[in-house]
This record gives sequence, C-alpha cells and structure tokens, in this order.
Amino acid sequence: MDVGELLNYQPDRGAKRPREEDGGAAGGEEDSRRGKQQKGQSVREAARYQEAGPGGVGFEGGIEMRDTDELTGDKKNILEKLMDQDEEEPEAEPVDESSVKKMILTFEKRSYKNQELRIKFPDNPDKFMESELDLNDIIQEMHVIATMPDLYHLLVELNAVNSLLGLLSHENTDVAIAVVDLLQELTDIDTLHESEEGAEVLIDALLEGQVVALLVQNMERLDEQVKEEADGIYNTLAIIENMAEFRPGMCTEAAQQGLIQWLLKRIKAKMPFDANKLYCSEILAILLQNNDGTRELLGEMDGIDVLLQQLSVFKRHNPSTAEEQEMMENLFDALCSCLMLPSNRDRFLKGEGLQLMNLMLREKKMSRTSALKVLDHGMIGPEGADNCHKFVDILGLRTIFPLFMKTPKKMKKTGASEKEHEEHVCSIIASMLRNLKSQQRTRLLNKFTENDCEKVDRLMELYFKYLEAVQQADKRIEGEKHEMVRRGEILDDSMEDEFYLRRLDAGLFVLQLICYIMVEISNSGNSQLQQRVHQILNLRGGSVKIVRHIMREYAESIGDGKTEEFKESERKRIMDLVDNF
Repeated sequence: MDVGELLNYQPDRGAKRPREEDGGAAGGEEDSRRGKQQKGQSVREAARYQEAGPGGVGFEGGIEMRDTDELTGDKKNILEKLMDQDEEEPEAEPVDESSVKKMILTFEKRSYKNQELRIKFPDNPDKFMESELDLNDIIQEMHVIATMPDLYHLLVELNAVNSLLGLLSHENTDVAIAVVDLLQELTDIDTLHESEEGAEVLIDALLEGQVVALLVQNMERLDEQVKEEADGIYNTLAIIENMAEFRPGMCTEAAQQGLIQWLLKRIKAKMPFDANKLYCSEILAILLQNNDGTRELLGEMDGIDVLLQQLSVFKRHNPSTAEEQEMMENLFDALCSCLMLPSNRDRFLKGEGLQLMNLMLREKKMSRTSALKVLDHGMIGPEGADNCHKFVDILGLRTIFPLFMKTPKKMKKTGASEKEHEEHVCSIIASMLRNLKSQQRTRLLNKFTENDCEKVDRLMELYFKYLEAVQQADKRIEGEKHEMVRRGEILDDSMEDEFYLRRLDAGLFVLQLICYIMVEISNSGNSQLQQRVHQILNLRGGSVKIVRHIMREYAESIGDGKTEEFKESERKRIMDLVDNF
C-alpha cells in the first residue's frame, strides 16, 4: 500500500463497531465510567464525561481524524443516546414528609390486600403470590425512611409500626425477615442518636407493641440451615442490641418476654460455632449487666448450669479462633454478672462451679484469667462464705497460692494485665480471711507460715510495689490540683471523684486489699506472722501510719449498695483490726 493509498484509506465502518449499531463502544465506556461516579452526581459532571467519552473513542483510528463530518455525526448520535438514557432514569424522589406518607399508605394498602387474598385463597398461592412480592418491594423501599429519623413519628402516627409488628408473624418467613431487616436499619444506634425525639417515639411504639416477644416467636420458627433465615436471626439480635443500648431499662422487659429462655436454648444447641452463637453470648452478657431482675430470671431457668456446661469445654482446650475466644469471654462475663446476686452464688456452688474454676486454674489454658475473676465474684462479701469454705475443702489453696507467689508470664495472650491478675488473687485471699471460720481459717493462716513465711515476704513485696505506684499517681494529681487552683478553677465533687477513680486505677484498690491481708494476718494471734510483717516494714523504711491511713480510707469507702448496719459493723471490724496493728 503506497502513501497515496494510505491517505485515501477509509476504515470499514461495519467492522469498526461491531458491538452495537451506533455508539456501542462509547456507551460501554461511558457506562463503566458512570458506574464509578458517586451516587447523585450532578448532571453537569455527567455531561462533562459525555463530552470526553466520544472524543476518546473517535481518536482510535488516528488517520480517521480526516473524516470530521462523519465523526461529528457519530458524536451527535452518541450524545443523543446518552441523553435518552438519562431521561429514562428518573431522578429519585426526595425523601420528605409527603413522600414518606405516600410510601406508608402504599405499604398499608399492599399489606391489607395480601392479607385479604391469603384469607380468600389460603390453598392457592398463585392468587396471592403477586401481592406478596409487591408487599416485599414496598418494605424494601421503606429502608429509605431510616435516613430520616426526624420522620419516625409518621411511622407511629400512621400506625405503620403496628402493621410491621403484625407482619413478624406472617406465614411467609421471607416477609417476616424483610421486616426484621427494616427494623434493624431503623433502630441502628447511630441513626437513633441523630434524632433523639424520633428515636424515643419509635422505641416507645415498638416496646408497647411487645416487639421482643414477637421477635422471639419469629426466631423460634426460623431454620438456621437456610442462610437467609440465619441472617434474619442475626439481624433480630442486632435490633435487640440497638434497643438495649439506646434504652438500657428495657432489658428486664425483654428478658421476661422469652428472650433469656431463647438465648439459653440457642447457646446450648448442639450446632457448630458460628456468628449467631457469638452474638447470643454477647446479648446475654448485655442483658445481665447491672440488672438483678434478669440475673434472678436466669438463675431460675438453670442458666448457671448452662453457662458452666458451655465453659467446661475450655477447661482443657483453648478457643480455636478469636471469635470463639470472644464468646468464651462473654460467657464468663455473664457468669460474673450472675454471681452479683446472692441467690445465684448458691446455684453456682451446687452446680460445682468452684470445682470447674479450680480445674481451669490448674490447667493453665486461656480460660485461667477469667476463672480467677469468677472465683473473685463468687467469694466476695459475706454472701460468699459458703463458697470460701467449699474452696478450701476442694484444695483450692494449693491452686491459688502459687498464683499469688508468681504472676504467670502467659497473661499477655489473654489480654489481661499483671495488675488485674494480682487484684483478683489478693481479693480472693482477702475474702477467705474475712469469711473462713475454725479449721478452714487455720489452714489458710498456716499457708502464710510455711517455708519460712515466704507468702508474707511476697505480700510485703507487693505492698511496696503498689504503694510506690499510688504515691506517684498522688504526686501527679496534687500537681494538677495545684495548677487548677492557680488558674482559679473550682475543685467540685465530680473532679474529686475523677481523681479518686484515677488513684484506684493506679493500684489503690490492690493496695487496700494487700493492707487488709496484712492487718488480718497480724491480728490472727500468730505472733510469727505479726513479727515478720513489722520486721519487713521497718527494714524497708515503711510506716505503720501509712498502712493505717490506707485502711481508714478503705473503711470509709466500703460496702457500696449494702445496708447501713452492715456498713457500720464492717467499718468497726476493720478499724478494730487497724487499732491492733
């Protein structure tokens, strides 16, 4: 082909664009570009893309530039096509009060129509299938209301909340699951906080309609072997979590509407571990937080036994995944919450919880840290006396004292700190010194004298370690107070409380426990122990005055939530010990 032929060469129009008659390539390129654009991009930007698109395609042939007229024709065609496409896609209606009202009205109509057809032709799905699909579509459309929590009041005023709750027991589980998805989005915690007013109205209406009872009934019939239904259960639990976070007071009500029962049943079901089981453990821990009503309910349903059975798996085996570890921690947290209630301590004792925790401490698996926390909760205060005696009977002293003498190195793996470990161990020993009588008490005190009082030496080592930490924190706090006074700021009660909490964080609580153990063993009538405590104090320049001061502060803050007479008698008991120290 010579130069002349080259210059006169016309590309074959048919072969040039075989994909579509006109504008196919440009259209394809345009579509892929448009896909990348953000939703709701302005028409102006879209037009800019349209201008750029065809130009790029037209240049493909290089020499084709000569054919300007044809090219312009191509451009026009492509632009017209794109404009047509834009016209075909109507802009989404803005979400405002009238459009939401219209949507709710459509929803009510379709719901009513579906109900009517189902009653008329119960055995002929062909007759009501169409209406069911329409109903499902409008429920999907209603997701847009979740972007406008200010308009939630319309859902209540137009009775849509009750209609939605009614659909939770719809014969077709797909419809019920669609409603669950919608409710989950409506109650999303971030959305609820966007408009407190709208959220309050919605949550009130849901609780009034006994939403939890209906959700539980719906979960009862779902089959988790089907992925969509398993997701439905997950979203149901999310609704409960959102509501509990927004209004913690609803936990008691939720528990009484069959939720605790369902959760326990699901947790002990013989199914492989999955996201739903993890979520159940989380919801259970949330329901039991700071709530004696739900703790009592769980105890009455033999929930303590269920928790112990589920945890016994981790006695000799570590959780195999991070998620399973999280579930184990949730179950331990739930157990600790339950033990806050005195009646559950008895159930824990009868269910051989102490034996299980003791075994976990010996096995040195991941569960050890949490088992220590459970023992602490089970033995603390006068209600823990029975557990303290039983713990000595099952040879628990042989387990707890090695942990007192040496903080394990493996603590990092379980995410627990050295301070946490030492706090729980000291708290358990302090509880035993407070609660044990006669022979068991003697066995405990003998532990402190064996091997030339090595336990006393360790106790004093911990005393000086935490004393130094607290003194440093005190120094920092004093500096801050001084600075605040200099700036003319007022030290109110809330600031003082914050400073006190910071001191506790620095180790004041552990220090108080250590001092309590010191004064208890010094008053045990065993002169050897008393001499050893004072000897080490003098040797390291410690002062009895400081110990007394710490104990007075401890006595002042004792027994939060206990009766006045208990507080008084406990204070008097501690002060008597201090005076004799």
